[in-house]
Amino acid sequence: MTDSSKNIPDSIAPPDHELNGARLDTRDITLDNGLRVLLTPMDRATSVGISLYVKAGSRYESTESDSGLSHFLEHLCFKGTTQRPDPVEISRELDQLGGGVNAVTDRELTIYYGKMTPDAALHGLALLSDLIQNSILLDQEIERERGVILEELAAVEDSPPELVAVALDGLLWRNQPHGREIAGTVNSVTNMPRDKIVSYYKQQYVPNAAILSIAGAFNPSNAELAIKELYGEWQSGSPAQFIPDESIYSDGENKSGQDLAGRLALIQRDTEQVHLMLGMPGLALHDERRYALELFSVILGEGMSSRLFVRLREQLGLCYDIHSYPNFLADTGMFGIYSGVDPRNVDATIQELFDELKRAVEMPTESEVKLAKQIIRSRLTLRLEDSRAVSSYVGAQASLNLPGLQPDELLSKIDSIDRASIGEVAELILKPSQYHLSVIGPVERDRLVNHLMLA
Repeated sequence: MTDSSKNIPDSIAPPDHELNGARLDTRDITLDNGLRVLLTPMDRATSVGISLYVKAGSRYESTESDSGLSHFLEHLCFKGTTQRPDPVEISRELDQLGGGVNAVTDRELTIYYGKMTPDAALHGLALLSDLIQNSILLDQEIERERGVILEELAAVEDSPPELVAVALDGLLWRNQPHGREIAGTVNSVTNMPRDKIVSYYKQQYVPNAAILSIAGAFNPSNAELAIKELYGEWQSGSPAQFIPDESIYSDGENKSGQDLAGRLALIQRDTEQVHLMLGMPGLALHDERRYALELFSVILGEGMSSRLFVRLREQLGLCYDIHSYPNFLADTGMFGIYSGVDPRNVDATIQELFDELKRAVEMPTESEVKLAKQIIRSRLTLRLEDSRAVSSYVGAQASLNLPGLQPDELLSKIDSIDRASIGEVAELILKPSQYHLSVIGPVERDRLVNHLMLA
């Protein structure tokens, strides 16, 4: 600190501020029909966040022809109900809510979510209740939305960063539902029959396969009464379970006999950049070592101070974007690294990436671990200001059968991870025999196979 700044205080945080002190007071109730409801009031909130989780996603789609079924149904739930048969009127109501309501389909869950002012929250709950329970799935809306989803798939084809990730998932989880594009294929969407959609809706959209999480500025007692009225008559059912993973890896070995070429996906296109993704088996959601893996990912490739960013972008100028990420599923997982590079830099980028991964097996430094923990702590603390993020934090843990940790408990788990644990998890996943590479761009296959061979 210079002399000119000698009067600057050590901190501008309030005296009672403590990052690890955040606690959520959640009321956890289950209706008679099996719907679990999580109510988390937030003292200083000025909005209400709503998240409704349904056990429907690509892992529930057993065949190629079923691919995209969950995503198709998610679209259709906004296209007419018994109480609101006109989709335009539904859209108008959604706009009236301000923050609105939207949805996303993932592998293991479909999530309907919204953020709105407190005076609009009851309307939002009522509208969401109608969309989930009373969708009519009319033929004309199915055909109209079929075209919309085909356009969505075409957009993925035109987006190399998205397409290269889909290709990588297909390598890691070959011929499995969680290795397919969540929105389906042109063939599966084109030929998806109405009766299959209706049957799936009746099977999976039931209260005993759903969790409703609300957070923010609301009265929990009044919310509970409203939810019982709006959702209490929803009929329970017998939902299917997701399709388990069939890993080709066991004890760190490749049991499939898969050769180098089988670990490579190349889509040759005359693009300005070559889009690279390196992936490998990771950890399942319920594996306690995942906390160490999250820290390892921050150290390796998340943020401007990460090893990959500093080495490949800042020092060598090989790429604009490079980052890593873990993906945790209930019984499996993966670890991925993405980069977009000039075609002339492909070989140098891959070589430097592999060299950095060899160094990454070594134990991280104390300063790297301290910074990674601070980054995760800050991310979580900032999320806790947002009502929608809090409803998601609470609801996702319940929907994924996680223990429901308070934020300070989660941070304590992160803080307890030492350098050795991060080094061990790095050594566990960084096995060249398990590396899979997906690439889009003007590059020859033989060059990529050679890189995998020398990794």
